[in-house]
Amino acid sequence: MVREDELPVPVTEVWAYGDVALGLDPVDRLNIYVAKDILLRGDDPDRSADFEAEFGVKGIGKTVRASWADDHPEYIRTNDNGYAAPEKCLAAHLLRDDEPIHLEVCNAGFEDNVTQRLKGARAREEWSEVLDPRGACLYADGHTSEEAFDKLRRGEYVFPTLAGALEMLGMEPNEAEEAATAVQQYREQSDGVTVRGDVV
Repeated sequence: MVREDELPVPVTEVWAYGDVALGLDPVDRLNIYVAKDILLRGDDPDRSADFEAEFGVKGIGKTVRASWADDHPEYIRTNDNGYAAPEKCLAAHLLRDDEPIHLEVCNAGFEDNVTQRLKGARAREEWSEVLDPRGACLYADGHTSEEAFDKLRRGEYVFPTLAGALEMLGMEPNEAEEAATAVQQYREQSDGVTVRGDVV
């Protein structure tokens, strides 16, 4: 779907991370990371006024593709300010509301965002913002990794605990344990589809 469908924004990477990458079975919640391009000038900024008049949504043709919105008005989603929210539009297009999936959407690649989010979380001591670094790249640069899918199916990825992975990224042991606990609690409180957008 990511490779063949027109989406609200171009998708450049798809990663599965957390429990599924650890080979846990069953997986209570699937964590997916999507890296997307930003529409810098938009594909049809003149259409923004049309969509605002018709749907009450700003930013169509600027933050999400106008052609996609024409074909999929049922998937248009906004942020609290009434602007088209690419991450929410992607979630609506790709996922059903009742699926136990958390979707992270960012303009940066997974590995870059792991370190950026960790830096921000440490500065604010807001551990629920930490992005689990244990992931498998399923799609990048227009190509799907069959090897990654096979390894996920067979549970062949080997990763340390979340606290151990965070220590490998430079956290102190007690800090890493605290962050891992907060991430787990955040996951346990989630239900259905959840989505978080980020810009680095």
